Amino acid sequence: MTPRLPSVTSGRPTDRSFELKSQIHKKLLGVLNLERISSLPKERLRSEIGRVVERLLADERVPMTSAEQNRVIEEVLDEVLGLGPLEPLLKEPSISDILVNRFDQVYIERGGKLAEVPVRFRDDAHLLHIIEKVVSRVGRRIDEAQPIVDARLADGSRVNAIIPPLALDGPCLSIRRFGRHVITGDEMLQNKTVIPSMMKFLAACVESKATILISGGTGSGKTTTLNALSRFIPEEERIVTIEDTAELQLQQRHVVKFETRPPNLNKEGGINQRVLLRTALRMRPDRIIVGECRGAEALDMLQAMNTGVEGSMSTVHANSPRDAFSRLETMVMMAGLEIPARVILQQLASAIRMVVQVSRLQDGTRKIMSIAEVVGAHDDHVELQEIFLFDRSGVDDQGRVQGRFRATGVRPRILDRFRVSGINMPDSIFSESLAVNI
Repeated sequence: MTPRLPSVTSGRPTDRSFELKSQIHKKLLGVLNLERISSLPKERLRSEIGRVVERLLADERVPMTSAEQNRVIEEVLDEVLGLGPLEPLLKEPSISDILVNRFDQVYIERGGKLAEVPVRFRDDAHLLHIIEKVVSRVGRRIDEAQPIVDARLADGSRVNAIIPPLALDGPCLSIRRFGRHVITGDEMLQNKTVIPSMMKFLAACVESKATILISGGTGSGKTTTLNALSRFIPEEERIVTIEDTAELQLQQRHVVKFETRPPNLNKEGGINQRVLLRTALRMRPDRIIVGECRGAEALDMLQAMNTGVEGSMSTVHANSPRDAFSRLETMVMMAGLEIPARVILQQLASAIRMVVQVSRLQDGTRKIMSIAEVVGAHDDHVELQEIFLFDRSGVDDQGRVQGRFRATGVRPRILDRFRVSGINMPDSIFSESLAVNI
């Protein structure tokens, strides 16, 4: 009987398939010089693998069609040149996340929905080998002494891996994909992430150099929203970006990109966001964009925003605009300075003008849930007023979230800034009667 070979769409791969590919892989390494494999042209390597496959099949007397044989060749190529069983998933642009819980359990996210796929590794050792290939490409290592690694693939995808003894069920891997296509404001409108009046208001905020904080949970679309809003920054301005792992894809030409560096095994040589922020301030930036604010660098970011670097933007993990300020207050305290909470809140209220709350809903869609303006600090909290929001009303028969975008009727104070900047914003878009059902 012809053996069933593994693929993204077929059932679970059999042990016989893994054994066959493993034998081919070993024979290939015996035939070819290991150091020359990666430098050989793909077609040359493919022909070499083809010969090994034909010889092995003849020796083992395994009946196999030419299509199945070609599939085995491609899978062995993936093992030699790529990331093994993950290669078919990495080639699918619709997949945004690849989550390997164990060697025999792989999930993907497509269209905001998680689903298990029939892709698996041979065993823990096989999965660990693939993880080591990933981290070695970026000059990193993973072992018992350093069992957690955060790295980046050549296409910009973010990789996080954790291995035993910290991972109890064996090596664990997650890949956050970042497509080459950058979502534009028009596409956000088509996807009903936002409505035209909200996008027009946000564009005016960016153009008038209002400092914007984008808040939301993991996978809610914070970076996508930041990329889309950055398109409204004038081309002649100098932008410095600071990130832990490079994810931003700004379209302007005058962009300087910084990325942090983790410490080595001796806990030396690490460069954090705080150091990069101080460096950025010496490089004459018109705007500083911090990919994600998550630590003591919040203090330096606030000082930068309050000392002339207007129009800066950042993201923060939080469930609401008020939670975002609570998190930022905690981050500033992490700097270890004896700053009274009241002073921190005043600094926050002075530095940040707008908060954009984004969320991924239960049907997988992403929405801008709220656009709020910071109007001051009082006692133990920052005072906000919502300008636009999304009201959820339920779900339809297909499980799609129903609701409406609406203005709250509040006339934002930032309109005076728009006027000074020469931006005309009609008062009608802030009318309570303005509502768009979806």
